[in-house]
Amino acid sequence: MISLHQKTLALLGGIAVALGALAPVARADQELLNASYDIGRELYAAVNKSFEPYWKEKTGEDVKIKQSHAGSSKQARSILEGLPADLVTFNTFTDVQLLADKGFVAKNWQQQFPHKASPFYSVHSILVRKGNPKGIKDWSDLARPGVKIVQVNPKLGGNGRYAVLAYYAYGLEVHNGDTAQAREFLKKVLANVVVFESGGRSATTTFTEREIGDVLVNFESETLFLSRGADSKFEAVTPSVSVLSEFPVAVVERVAKKRGTEVVAKGYLDFLYTPAGQEIIARNFYRPRDPVVAKQHENVLKPVKAVEVDAVFGGWPKATETFFANNALFDTLLREIAAERK
Repeated sequence: MISLHQKTLALLGGIAVALGALAPVARADQELLNASYDIGRELYAAVNKSFEPYWKEKTGEDVKIKQSHAGSSKQARSILEGLPADLVTFNTFTDVQLLADKGFVAKNWQQQFPHKASPFYSVHSILVRKGNPKGIKDWSDLARPGVKIVQVNPKLGGNGRYAVLAYYAYGLEVHNGDTAQAREFLKKVLANVVVFESGGRSATTTFTEREIGDVLVNFESETLFLSRGADSKFEAVTPSVSVLSEFPVAVVERVAKKRGTEVVAKGYLDFLYTPAGQEIIARNFYRPRDPVVAKQHENVLKPVKAVEVDAVFGGWPKATETFFANNALFDTLLREIAAERK
């Protein structure tokens, strides 16, 4: 015989089961994959550390961020070939635009975030060994005979493309806009490149660990990071003229829609524009867009004449066609250099 107490327990149990069936299922932890450029590891590791608790406090959701790093052009191709990145944080417009042209990123991606979807910027800089044995003071010194340069291959990453444009922009500056002389200056610098690496970090490794070359040309964030501290084996040289390097970001909608991560992916990129995000960016030696944060770091991120790709080169599509497409100026100059060495 079932007691009243047992009947009550059974009834309560049934109610609990029914309510459990009606209750919403708790959302599982979300995971994002950020496909980024080669030397962005430390920056985005720092961003992730702050974003994860920020998102938890804001939404109540747990999120874990995974990172993938390589030359930005290689990353774009990897996404086209199946890398399931929810978002991209690249270093060149053309690599995001490639994804937009293929339907992975929104056509209007540059209008989805402030500053043409570039939350920070940088310039290209020079790293030399302690004591600056070759006396490098500006880009002009990279054209001198006997100076050995390590940089990124412009065919493989935006880092290398910015370097080439910076050399050419300097040539225009010192030769009063004479394109023939700027071309000759660029050729002299490229003739001194002993290693064209696949990405910014591999270029750093070649210069710092393998001890190849007299000069490393890389983003300012890398040269300042490596030269920090009195015991550093390196010194950073800021050239008189450089190219403003933008770092475009976008949600990879084709992937994020399938994975249900559109909202958190956008939230991650929005976070980069917050004062907290901008402070992390500045501490990692990139130039923040927030003027208040920028002012607080101007003793390290010193003013430099940074020309814009749109203003000097007619925009990235034209610059790519002129300098980096197959058989364009970069390929032509390398062929000339090789022929003259025979």
